[in-house]
Amino acid sequence: MKHGKNYKNALAQVDREALLSIGDAIDKVKTLASAKFDETVELAVRLGVDPRKAEQIVRGTLSLPAGTGKTNRVAVFAAGEAAQAARDAGADEVGAEDLVARVAGGFLDFDVAIATPDLMGQVGGLGRVLGPRGLMPNPKTGTVTMDVAKAVSEFKGGRVEYRTDKIGNVQLRVGKVSFSREDLMRNVQAVIDEIVRVKPSSAKGRYLLSVTVSSTMGPGVKIDPARTREHDEVLAHA
Repeated sequence: MKHGKNYKNALAQVDREALLSIGDAIDKVKTLASAKFDETVELAVRLGVDPRKAEQIVRGTLSLPAGTGKTNRVAVFAAGEAAQAARDAGADEVGAEDLVARVAGGFLDFDVAIATPDLMGQVGGLGRVLGPRGLMPNPKTGTVTMDVAKAVSEFKGGRVEYRTDKIGNVQLRVGKVSFSREDLMRNVQAVIDEIVRVKPSSAKGRYLLSVTVSSTMGPGVKIDPARTREHDEVLAHA
C-alpha cells in the first residue's frame, strides 16, 4: 500500500520499537493525526491464541465508556411484537423473510445484525454473505436474543463486537481523535480489560503479544502490554 507525504512524515516521528503507556500512546496518535476530518482511533491487539481451535476463538461484545463516536446502523431480523419493539428502539432496518431476501440480494447497508432465535433458521442461510463481514448474529455476542429492544439500544449507544481474526488479532474502533485523552484512555483500557477477562483457559504462554493504537490515516503506536494495569488504577482514581 502506498502512503502519502503526511503519513510518511508522521511515521518518521514514531519509534517503531518503543513501548509506551496508554496515555503516552494516545497523546502521540492525537499529535500525529493530520487529516482534515475527525479520524477514527483504532486499537489492534495481537493475542497468543490459535484461532484454528474453536475453544481459543476470542469473541464477545462490550460497551465502551465513552462510546465510539459513530452511530451504528442496526438491522433486526424479527417478526410480530419483537419487530415492533426493534422499530421503537430505533433499529434502522427491521424485517423477517423480506429482510432475509434483501440481504441475500446484496443489501448490506448496516453495521450490526440482530435476530430473534425463531428466525435464525432463515438467517443462517445468509452465512456466506454475513459471515465474512462479521455480521452473522450469534448468541455469544448478544445479537441473537428475544430482547431486541435492549440489544438495539446497546449497539446504538456504543456497544461493540470483537472477534479474533484468522491470525489472532482483535481490531476495533475505540473513538475519535477529537475525544479527550481521558475518554480514549478509558475506552482502550475497557477493551484490554475485557480481552484479558475472556482469555481462553487453553491459551498458554504470553497472551497479550502486542497492543497498537492508531488513527485512520496515521501510523501505529505501540503500547506496552505490561503497563496497562498501571493505567487501569490511574483511571479508577481519576
